[in-house]
Amino acid sequence: MAFPHPSFLATCAAVLMLAATPRAEAAQCGNTANGFDTWKAAFAKEAKRAGVGKRGLQALAQARYATRTIAADRNQKSFKYSLEKFMKVRGANAIISQGRKRKARNPGFYAALEQQYGVPAGVLIAIHGMETGFGGFMGDSAVVSAITTLAYDCRRSDFFVPHALGALKLVDKGAITAATKGAKHGELGHTQFLPGNALKYGVDANGDGRVDFYSQADAMASTANFLRQKGWKPGQGYLEGQPNFAVIKQWNAASVYQKAIAIMASKIDG
Repeated sequence: MAFPHPSFLATCAAVLMLAATPRAEAAQCGNTANGFDTWKAAFAKEAKRAGVGKRGLQALAQARYATRTIAADRNQKSFKYSLEKFMKVRGANAIISQGRKRKARNPGFYAALEQQYGVPAGVLIAIHGMETGFGGFMGDSAVVSAITTLAYDCRRSDFFVPHALGALKLVDKGAITAATKGAKHGELGHTQFLPGNALKYGVDANGDGRVDFYSQADAMASTANFLRQKGWKPGQGYLEGQPNFAVIKQWNAASVYQKAIAIMASKIDG
């Protein structure tokens, strides 16, 4: 058996080192609070390379390991509920009733959104009601701490890292601060946008020069924009089996949630 020439071995070693570099430089995930500060220091370098500025890096430095976020992530029940139970637990009848009244009170607002993005009022109103009770409760967890904790946690680090970077960039833009409160998984505003999606799909609907997800106008327009950009087909149906139901799936991964939104929306629109 012939042995490889030394120059060949050296070339292979160099290639392997280059291939390993991004992984070696990446912040290492963990499953307890113990490594969070070390992770933050490493992640700060990644964030800086990704274009995060001074304010975003300061917010990262101030982030705290979110124990309530981890507890919530380990104990998600919605995926296990039947559709009937899910709709009962989430107050579907009340959302439909209030949703019809909200649409009737402000028809021009929803008509303008549908004209621009093609998304009917019922869908936007159902999401608004489901996510925060029409803005009644938008969360009490620090968004930056929650989302960076999930980015650090090994369970779904790859999914949450882009959203953690998004949150830090939102801080840079002045859309949120290190103290902004949202849901336990880092979702923010009236319709609970994940930060990466907020950064990408956010719309300044009220023309004040900034995208504010705690402004109902901005949040609803941003939600409509998200759905349109994900493939919403104006004028097409959105119930299960219809073309736009696939787009509703882009909003939330739980099948019971998807079906509930479609059903509630159809009753609000009807």
